[in-house]
Amino acid sequence: MKGIVYALIVALALTMLMPFLWMLSSSLKPQSEIFRLPPAVIPPHPSLDNFRRLFEQTPFALNLFNTAYIATAFTLLALFLCSLGGFAFAKYRFPGREALFLVLLGSLVIPFEVTMVPLYVLYQRIGWIDTHWPLLIPGTANAFGIFFMRQIIRGVPDELIDTARIDGAGEFRIFTRVIVPVVTPALTSLGIIFFMSSWNSFLWPLVLLRSSQRLTAAVAVARLQGSIYAPYDLILAGSVLLTLPLIVVFLILQKRFIEGIMAGAVKA
Repeated sequence: MKGIVYALIVALALTMLMPFLWMLSSSLKPQSEIFRLPPAVIPPHPSLDNFRRLFEQTPFALNLFNTAYIATAFTLLALFLCSLGGFAFAKYRFPGREALFLVLLGSLVIPFEVTMVPLYVLYQRIGWIDTHWPLLIPGTANAFGIFFMRQIIRGVPDELIDTARIDGAGEFRIFTRVIVPVVTPALTSLGIIFFMSSWNSFLWPLVLLRSSQRLTAAVAVARLQGSIYAPYDLILAGSVLLTLPLIVVFLILQKRFIEGIMAGAVKA
């Protein structure tokens, strides 16, 4: 019975991997061989020429850098603000706390498309169009991150915080020296979610960014496709470079990601 279950799991995993394997294989082929039938899973003459031409014909290296620094800066700032907000909602008592938290949760059901037009008008008036600021600042203190950290920080014993206060620690020091070390696995999990979300963001950068020097990698890959001709060899090469960093990040941090998601107890 176990053998059948394992065989089904392997078959399912291979099914999910096939699109990526085809993309990786095709990125090593010239345009003429990509759609040849029957398709060759292993390229007969693999070459990195597609990657070379991608960097020579487009500012893709700069686009990748834009994506990396936007995703990294957004993740760090979002983790800081969301953990602060979660700490406040979890451990402080203030008038209107529950009502404010309900409003925060209610904002989760508002589709982004509803707010996209008024946000665009606002950013146009303050001169943020074709800049990276709208991709960095507005979404950092988001409702999901605050809710996630509130649920985690609620499990931190109040005795740890009271002991730190008796020792003379200020509130911000309690946050950095007591709360953050305890909830580090959860912060890692949330950080992976934020990083992947920012890295894969497409619609908002497509709307906001104009110049090729400021594009993120996802938008740059999409713009390779013209109205008549699509250089699939370059598109697939760019897609591989866009996907590999996420796979590497997840493989390195997968253990902490699972620990953070499964966190249900706090070790004192």
